[in-house]
Amino acid sequence: MAVSPTNPPKLPAMLSHAAFISADTSATVEFYTKILGMELVNAVLDDKIPSTGEAIPYFHSFFRLGDGSTIAYFEAPELPPPSADSHPAYGTFRHFAMEVFSTEVVNEWAAWLRANDVDVIGPVDHGIAHSIYFHDPDGNRLEITNLFDPKWNDNGEVARAALAEWEEAKAQAKATGQNMATVLAKLTQQRSHRRASGLGEAGQHDID
Repeated sequence: MAVSPTNPPKLPAMLSHAAFISADTSATVEFYTKILGMELVNAVLDDKIPSTGEAIPYFHSFFRLGDGSTIAYFEAPELPPPSADSHPAYGTFRHFAMEVFSTEVVNEWAAWLRANDVDVIGPVDHGIAHSIYFHDPDGNRLEITNLFDPKWNDNGEVARAALAEWEEAKAQAKATGQNMATVLAKLTQQRSHRRASGLGEAGQHDID
């Protein structure tokens, strides 16, 4: 079949799975089945990674969300502990968000997790979503969120304009020798989603 270099194939239909690393699959199973209520739906064991041929024995587990997609884990005992992030933001930005369909359910999850001795941040009001944040046994950051802006995923034109402005600011900083972080900090302050949504520093609505 001829494939055009300018037109991609049909859009992927849904999330199949997102994969992380587990230091202890039994602890991961305990957390996802008993705390998050997900079913352990499959497991794969092999002595090589099929896509690369690397000779790394592993246990690959899969846990099902409500829509049928899965979150997955690899345990490979020969792996050393992961290196520390060079900046705390890496551990904050990198996360896996799971959606529920009301703020009440988000709040129920917060109470349930705390009752099971899981540290929870939030609920946090993002203006377009109501979220809580917590970590799995391996330190992966997880989010449970209710996205209540029905048009949130239909703002491609706005996103492209924002990207153009971001890239222009980076190019100007580079061309003029200005500090990149300082220039982008100014831009993000001017374009702050949090402030535009009437939110305060802690992610709650400002009170006039």
